[in-house]
Amino acid sequence: MKSYKCLHCENMIKDEYIRKKIRCPYCGAKILYKTRTATTEVKAV
Repeated sequence: MKSYKCLHCENMIKDEYIRKKIRCPYCGAKILYKTRTATTEVKAV
């Protein structure tokens, strides 16, 4: 399951809610981003 985070209030938002509206249910902000579960390290050669 994907999870999103609100840029304004930083609350976690479930993917189920995003399918209906693209707004934060807590503060009404329109800017949401996906949280990453694992970081990727890139090494220069």
